[in-house]
Amino acid sequence: MHYDGQARSSVSIPTDLESPRAKLVYLYLSTWPTATTEELCTALELTTGTVLSITTTLRTRGYLERTESGFELA
Repeated sequence: MHYDGQARSSVSIPTDLESPRAKLVYLYLSTWPTATTEELCTALELTTGTVLSITTTLRTRGYLERTESGFELA
C-alpha cells in the first residue's frame, strides 16, 4: 500500500452507517485512500467475511469503489 501523505483533513461519517465496523472501515479508508481486503482484515482485525460484507454494503450505498488496487472511498 502506498500512502501519499494527503489524508483528508476532516472526515464526516455518513449518518446511515450504523455498524461500528462499517464506520471503522470508512474511517480507515479516509486515512489510507486505498486498501485491499487483506489489508483491511489485518489492520482492523476483522475476518474476510466481515470485510467483504461491509465493503459490499458500502459499495451498494455508493460510499466505496473497488479498483484494481483495492477499495477506496467514492
